[in-house]
Amino acid sequence: MLAGTGVAAYTDAAIWWKAALALVVSLALQVAVNYANDYSDGIRGTDNERVGPMRLVGSGAAPAGAVKRAAFLAFGVAGVAGLVLAATTAWWLVAVGLVSVAAAWFYTGGSKPYGYLGLGEIMVFVFFGVVAVIGTTYVQTETWEWAALYAAVGVGALACAILVVNNLRDIPTDTVAGKRTLAVVLGDRRTRLLYLVLVVLAAVAVVAVAAVTSWCALVGLAFVVLAVPALRTVLGGATGPGLIPVLQQTGLAELLWAALVAGALIACG
Repeated sequence: MLAGTGVAAYTDAAIWWKAALALVVSLALQVAVNYANDYSDGIRGTDNERVGPMRLVGSGAAPAGAVKRAAFLAFGVAGVAGLVLAATTAWWLVAVGLVSVAAAWFYTGGSKPYGYLGLGEIMVFVFFGVVAVIGTTYVQTETWEWAALYAAVGVGALACAILVVNNLRDIPTDTVAGKRTLAVVLGDRRTRLLYLVLVVLAAVAVVAVAAVTSWCALVGLAFVVLAVPALRTVLGGATGPGLIPVLQQTGLAELLWAALVAGALIACG
């Protein structure tokens, strides 16, 4: 999201209240998908044997109905902010919003959740990378920007890397539960290599953004300061709880990527 905002600022077309609403949509959908995932996995019993952070439904800390209501409340917040953006930009954005909500719910919800079919990483890349960044840029500029696409690849790659680590950690329990994530399909070794590929892709995306905007954007490569320790842990063979710190490191690396690229484009614009 920050990357998309930075691209818009570089073109002297940033509309900050729209950027703020786009951020609300993004954050609300992130909260919603986490609650929805907690609810759906919890009622399926997938979280009965949990290695990672505590889940509300699976641990019994909160009733399933309350978690489901929290998910739909977050969806509602995203919907209201999204409707304002659509009304002031283009009504076809409503369709994008509805597809995004459906993707968030059916990740682990419904009778055939796509997260159980090895498609989670693809959808995270699409919705938390491509849709989020290009959408943020479009509601401000109403134009197509190649820089937004390249930024979307970088942000999406790191968002995808977070899920890859999460699913790498859960390979043993997901296999028992019948949850065929991409990590289960690829296996331990190839999943670790996929994480490396995604981090490298994020670095390449910084260069691509700089090439079509300003070379100031190369400061974004500093995200590797946080990514390298995570890479060492993943490629070093850590398992189970040993992978939990990587989730935080990768998330912070993504935030740093976006903040540095956006800040550089604003400063040099």
